[in-house]
Amino acid sequence: MKDYYATVKGFLQNLQLEIINENQKDGIFIVSNEPEGIFQLIICVAYPIVVFEQFIFEIKEEGTHIYKSLLQKNRDIIHGAFVIDDSGRKVIFRDSLQIENLNQNEFEATINSLSVLLSEYSEQIINFSKNK
Repeated sequence: MKDYYATVKGFLQNLQLEIINENQKDGIFIVSNEPEGIFQLIICVAYPIVVFEQFIFEIKEEGTHIYKSLLQKNRDIIHGAFVIDDSGRKVIFRDSLQIENLNQNEFEATINSLSVLLSEYSEQIINFSKNK
């Protein structure tokens, strides 16, 4: 079987993402590119997919307006989506891609989608995270 971990690591290096931590045994990378808004993005190589997850903010005060806005924004996101963790409080960006035929362009598209999302939607994210 192909070494998908090494393939993903090569993609990360080509994109000049800072690898903060990695665990080959568990197939996990934690990467950042703070100028692009990417901070501790978790990338998990879990054949047959690779999963991207970045914590965005914690919901302080529940309200349908927050969930409605997140769902509406999901429609605009090219790759990935906003999701809520099991606690129902943490908003996470998440995407998953098939790994067997994954190429650099597809991988980069997810990273770019996250970066664009964070730049275009930053004001709303900040406001949501401040709700008390």
